[in-house]
Amino acid sequence: MLTVETVLKVRLAKRDGLSLRKIAKRYRLSRNTVRKYLRGEEVEPKYQRRQEVKPKLGPFVAALEQLLTEDLERPVRERRSALLLFEELQRRGYEGAYDSVRRHTKAWRAGRRPISEVFIPLRFEPGEAFQFDWGEETLIIGGRTTKVSIAHFRLCHSRLPICVGYLRESLEMVMDAHRQAFAFFGGVCRRGIYDNMKTVVAKILLGKERAFNPRFLAMASHYLFEPVACTPAAGWEKGQVENQVGLTRGRFFCGRRRFEDMAELNAYLLSECLAWARTQPHPEDSGRTIWEVYEQEERPQLTQLDLAFDGFVEREVRVSTTSLVAFDRNHYSVDAARAKRTAQVRAYADRVVIVSGGQVVGEHGRQFGRDKTIYDPWHYLPVLERKPGALRNGAPFRDWDLPAPIQAVWAELKERPGGDREFVEVLCAIKTHGCEAVEKAAREAIALGAVSFDVIFNLLSRQTQTPAPPPPESLPEHLTLRHLPLADCSRYDQLLEGGSHAA
Repeated sequence: MLTVETVLKVRLAKRDGLSLRKIAKRYRLSRNTVRKYLRGEEVEPKYQRRQEVKPKLGPFVAALEQLLTEDLERPVRERRSALLLFEELQRRGYEGAYDSVRRHTKAWRAGRRPISEVFIPLRFEPGEAFQFDWGEETLIIGGRTTKVSIAHFRLCHSRLPICVGYLRESLEMVMDAHRQAFAFFGGVCRRGIYDNMKTVVAKILLGKERAFNPRFLAMASHYLFEPVACTPAAGWEKGQVENQVGLTRGRFFCGRRRFEDMAELNAYLLSECLAWARTQPHPEDSGRTIWEVYEQEERPQLTQLDLAFDGFVEREVRVSTTSLVAFDRNHYSVDAARAKRTAQVRAYADRVVIVSGGQVVGEHGRQFGRDKTIYDPWHYLPVLERKPGALRNGAPFRDWDLPAPIQAVWAELKERPGGDREFVEVLCAIKTHGCEAVEKAAREAIALGAVSFDVIFNLLSRQTQTPAPPPPESLPEHLTLRHLPLADCSRYDQLLEGGSHAA
């Protein structure tokens, strides 16, 4: 086939007066070809095959198209690839190349692409909606390879993103992510767009109707936004945040995937989101950055809220005889007075709070491993008052982080008979007088060389004793003595003698 350069040379040669025969001889072309490009208006040669010759695939075209037609009735994930179709034709006797099957399959599917694969661009008003989705990354946290779930938020008008990392995708993580995102945005949009994740959508009904999780609806009612769930398998309805997941993976985690802890990861994500928003041009207004569009147009339209939602998930449990409750494959201690009773575990994203009888009876940092037991030794102090011997080998008291002077008191008392009970009394004094006061008294007792509860209690009493008020400089006139009292012992002697004075 001729190139554009050859056509140009032929036409220039004709302009210079060369004959048809000389042009054909110079460029080694047939006279008919030269005549075609000299007489016609076509200057860009294009070759189009009128009919594709398929010497080996031809007898199997009908079978291949029958297989492709059958695949149209199947779900997308169950449809066969071109390679599987090629292997099926080979079992039927096909001896041609895989490329012929691939090209025919591609052309056949392109001619039957459904209209649903054509997407319509979406536009949102300032403050109208935000989109939410989860992404998953494999990072090194604290030296260990960990799968981290990244909560992605995006304001639909300004495209401002925010990402928060978690170790789970449970409902309490979703609520905590909303709290952090709304604090970052400085307000709340009128709608929130989600996919049909189980933590948010309890049941998919007809059309757009959904039965949402009641706790999630309570959060939406608090923040005053309307949750909207996408159509199943219609990710384009929240395409902005879908693209953000890939953007984060390619830009934020391409050069750095190692962090000391989750706090460092989230600080890094926040700084990267801000840096990207302040430098990236807005897709619909290239003259301004995403941050500028957010500051000028979207932020003033957000609903302002001062009080954050108390985002916890509550579950009723029973306190064991060892004053422990089980939650999420771990055990947490509670006040020993609540043993063998029911309690409510309020699980937050970063902590676990145990409530019983309307009072908080335990609070711990949340653990995400399994088969761990988290103790608070102060929960077992009432038991120690009755069983002081448990202080030596009790699991809650191992590696108890007490102040150094109090640990020194324990080191000396445990060598004495009855020292366990004395030290328990010292611990009880911490509950009534405070740790700083007992620490100071223990330090003074060690300095005096008299370590015992009685000495420590005496020193504590001195700390709390109210000093006598200083005498006033001058008394009021009605309180001033006019006659000084005189000591008269003779009157006492008369009383001893009896008589009328005694009566």
